[in-house]
Amino acid sequence: MIMQKSGRSNLVRFGLLVSAFPILVSCGNSRKTYVLTGRIISKLPSKQLLIINNDDIPGFMPAMTMPYEVKDPDGFAQVQPSDVIRAQVVVEKPNQFYLEHLMVTGRSGAGSSPSAAARHVLMVGEKAPDVPLVNQDGKTLRFSQLKGKAVLLTFIYTRCPFPDYCPLLSRQFAAIQKDLANNPEDFKRTHLISISLDPNYDKAPILREYGLPYVEHDAKGFQHWDFVSTTPDDLQKLVGSFGLEYSEEDSQISHSMDTILLAPDGTVANMWPGNEWKPDEVTEVMRHTLERPETTDEHR
Repeated sequence: MIMQKSGRSNLVRFGLLVSAFPILVSCGNSRKTYVLTGRIISKLPSKQLLIINNDDIPGFMPAMTMPYEVKDPDGFAQVQPSDVIRAQVVVEKPNQFYLEHLMVTGRSGAGSSPSAAARHVLMVGEKAPDVPLVNQDGKTLRFSQLKGKAVLLTFIYTRCPFPDYCPLLSRQFAAIQKDLANNPEDFKRTHLISISLDPNYDKAPILREYGLPYVEHDAKGFQHWDFVSTTPDDLQKLVGSFGLEYSEEDSQISHSMDTILLAPDGTVANMWPGNEWKPDEVTEVMRHTLERPETTDEHR
């Protein structure tokens, strides 16, 4: 998933660039190539896509975070999130482009928070940081308040302009909410949390407005699904603990995607990276987690 603080303006700017493609490539309809350099934010193998925070590409595109199709199987297999790469952008038809000849030129730690060397990424069975979260109603919530419930959480951004990223995660959570509601006992023993990665903008009123469509415009849905933000410092603790690739640079925020299930005792039970998981699969794991005997601190 990609986050841009100026998401709307960047999306408009991208649209203008797309509309300019015929000017760039229509003369003789010839193939044009450009050199791309940048950092990989996330990797989607099923779609052969890379989300890249690219540097300025003269004559083609300004610096921004964009999804790119890749037609270099060997290069795609070698690159990973956080790699700094160089590649060739190929434009064969108006509005259609892809990457070839990928090459890793380095690893980037600049701007990421916290650094991979300093942070401890939680493993299954370890407790999540119990930081205070402020929900869409302005009320403070902690994971410890949900002890006894299976808690599914993910990270979103209300101004994300890409429908297959943050909005997709929220749609998947909405499907899980609806499925769990079919069984009152499951609904009572589970909870959903969407954590904002843009706490300076995503305050309670914004989160409430964003969340209402996903709970079918019924505020009672917030009793089971909270949309929350926290302080920048506590956000760093969460991001680092769950192993997200997260960076802020030049007023732009980029991050990978991760969905985490906390067991009723507050420990990590499962994780799903990316956005390719299916709601029914996650719901099944949540129900299975509720069947496990709760681990107490004395037996850990």
